[in-house]
Amino acid sequence: MSTSVPIVLGVDLDGVCADYEGAFRSSVARQLDRAPETMPPQTIMDAYSQWGLTLEEFEAAHRRAVIEDRIFRHMAPLPGVSDALWELSDLGVWIRIITHRLIFNWAHETSAADTAAWLDANQIPYRDLCFIGDKPNVGADLYLDDSPTNIVSLREAGRTAIVFDQPYNRHLPGPRATTWDEVVHLVVTEIEARDRQLPLPLSGIAPHDRSPLDAAAEDDGGQVAVGG
Repeated sequence: MSTSVPIVLGVDLDGVCADYEGAFRSSVARQLDRAPETMPPQTIMDAYSQWGLTLEEFEAAHRRAVIEDRIFRHMAPLPGVSDALWELSDLGVWIRIITHRLIFNWAHETSAADTAAWLDANQIPYRDLCFIGDKPNVGADLYLDDSPTNIVSLREAGRTAIVFDQPYNRHLPGPRATTWDEVVHLVVTEIEARDRQLPLPLSGIAPHDRSPLDAAAEDDGGQVAVGG
């Protein structure tokens, strides 16, 4: 990979790297003594109203899932995630995990520790781990997310965001990845596009009029970057 500055890829966890819905379904089935097959795949991202939960019931069930069933430690990885992220890491991509898991008080230690344990157990390479809901201000060049709310806010902030395909985000325009192999392809395409950009002269200064200091400043920071 020829780019001199590593691209920072902001990667969401739930619904992108990990099967949150599957783990949550098993927990809710246990909590409410329901058959898992009565809880269909979510096609609207809300408080799981399609499972008959109110917002308050969802929040209570989620808290119990995290604390009692430790779903952040035990949920299944999505197919191909480890190999794909290692491939990108080997190409020089800076992987920044960005997740909004600290949503209720007095369980932050469990949520954070179980998240880190899950990443290690499933051999997920990463340089940074950010627990934050305000994703546009995290500082990645490219984002990968499944949440319609996050995708819209990222794009409204001028960030480049890849949609990781889920039933509840099919109304969103691409770029879209339905597998982790497709994620690799889209990220590599983005890197190649960045590498094709040429350094531009400082605004208002013709190349032959630049001083050595101007040229040095351009060499240091004059690369046109595609993305956020």
